[in-house]
Amino acid sequence: MPLIDTTTDFGKRVQQRLGEERVIWLTTVGSKSEAPQPNPVWFVPEGPEELLIYTVPGTPKLRNISVRPQVALNFNSTIGGGDVVIFQCEAKIDDNAPAARDHAEFLTKYREDIGHLGMTPESFSDQYSTPLRVRLTRLRGE
Repeated sequence: MPLIDTTTDFGKRVQQRLGEERVIWLTTVGSKSEAPQPNPVWFVPEGPEELLIYTVPGTPKLRNISVRPQVALNFNSTIGGGDVVIFQCEAKIDDNAPAARDHAEFLTKYREDIGHLGMTPESFSDQYSTPLRVRLTRLRGE
């Protein structure tokens, strides 16, 4: 059975949000003594249960993932706390993924945002050069 059951209203909303949302929160934990570290990230779905995220090399989130690849992803909720979507996931660096500048779907989604950062697709790709593949393993929400 697929993780996202698109025969339900909740599953349909989750699938729609994966296609339309621009930011998802990635939460990592490095060690048992550290507090969880949420970070807003850009993403593109790749297949029914994977997302691709580009990040800056050497960041705490990547160090955390190298120690504990179990991460969480969530979208913002409504102001009143509704429309909650939380994924449990496994994350890893994907050296076989294309660079951001060569990922057509990523550029279609974020080209304007990249420009708002004062960057080109090439300069963004040079800075955010580590592709992170996140496999969705559990889903909860309302």
